[in-house]
Amino acid sequence: SATTSTSTSSTQSTSHTRLSQISSHLAPMATQTSFSADVVPQAPEDPLFGLMAAYRRDTSESKVDLGIGAYRDDNAKPWVLPVVKRADEILRRDPNVNHEYLPIAGLSDFTTASQKLILGGDSPALKEKRVTSLQTISGTGALHLGALFLSKFYRPNTKRTAYFSDPTWPNHFQIFSNVGLPTAKYPYFSKDTKGLDFDNMIAAIESADSGSIIVLHACAHNPTGVDPTQDQWKKIASVIREKKHFPFFDTAYQGFASGDLARDGWAIRYFVEQGFELCIAQSYAKNFGLYGERAGCFHFVTSPSSDASSTISRIASQLAILQRSEISNPPAYGARIASLVLNDPKLFAEWEDNLRTMSGRIKDMRKALRSKLEELGTPGTWNHITDQIGMFSFTGLNEKQVMKLREDSHVYMTKNGRISMAGLNTKNVEYFAKAVDRAVRETQ
Repeated sequence: SATTSTSTSSTQSTSHTRLSQISSHLAPMATQTSFSADVVPQAPEDPLFGLMAAYRRDTSESKVDLGIGAYRDDNAKPWVLPVVKRADEILRRDPNVNHEYLPIAGLSDFTTASQKLILGGDSPALKEKRVTSLQTISGTGALHLGALFLSKFYRPNTKRTAYFSDPTWPNHFQIFSNVGLPTAKYPYFSKDTKGLDFDNMIAAIESADSGSIIVLHACAHNPTGVDPTQDQWKKIASVIREKKHFPFFDTAYQGFASGDLARDGWAIRYFVEQGFELCIAQSYAKNFGLYGERAGCFHFVTSPSSDASSTISRIASQLAILQRSEISNPPAYGARIASLVLNDPKLFAEWEDNLRTMSGRIKDMRKALRSKLEELGTPGTWNHITDQIGMFSFTGLNEKQVMKLREDSHVYMTKNGRISMAGLNTKNVEYFAKAVDRAVRETQ
């Protein structure tokens, strides 16, 4: 009826009015925030993850991803190490495996085996019980835990600057600056030789304030693939000792670089034998292919002295408090996989074989790329491709050439010319070489 219609219309009008009043009351509240753009500016996108997104959007069938820092097989597929599959099966069948918390310091079988792996089973530091180790959220977590400890307890000078190689893994700067440690760079890569800028590196370490933190890549330097020789490492150690600096090793590629675990751990073992107090961030992402499982370890080695055992006990107690306040305790699965392999001689031997497979394929790709570029007569010299080691290579390509490769040939790499050698395979290495040849010739 008309009366009902008028009544309904009146009710709706009242409802709309009431909603308008509520909205007007809420509107000012919605615009008020403590985190306006001048307080919290929009952060730039992580360049590497942005590169990965651009690659995924590209619909070209010939596209090549050389940005990703993860191993790929000859079919450009992620490779689950056969030994990891075997360990996974053992874990799956173990009736005693559960999802209880690990201790704050992590799985002890894992941390103990990790010590032996990086320091060597006959390490004087292990014999003298002056090492403490905590399982961490991969290498990133180990770096953060070490930086946090140094920020809180290391007091050699007022600056306590952490020095990184130029270039280095970009995340180093964020990790250390986030805990209040100032950062600086020492020269490392020579654009002229595409090798180590050793003299300037030494000069910078010599001129740094005494007691500075010197962050060193143990092997397979990221991003350049350029490592010091053993004689150069000895000189680096000598200067660090002279200046009373604190060495902080980052090791993500032991066994993955050369295929030889001892060789890739040589620099750290040398420093420990020389009596340095130091710390080590150890990752199992690359050499076990446990990228997403975040298995890592942090080691603190104190120098030999009569009270070394009480020193390491005190350090361990404070590290445990820091770990507790940040993550309580670390994730179990990746550490259990690595622990099984590290503590079983047969599985360990199989792992070494898997490491030789990965490092061998990357060496083959280095040789293939260099020979194809030299066959094409690509302007410049290309010996640095095989002189460098590990997953990454600094090609010497400039930003203009990198962007040309992306636009013309659908090849994706970071703007500084770094490529992941694992992204190359027998099916695309010739395509990539020809694309590089064109980009270099057309930008000269």
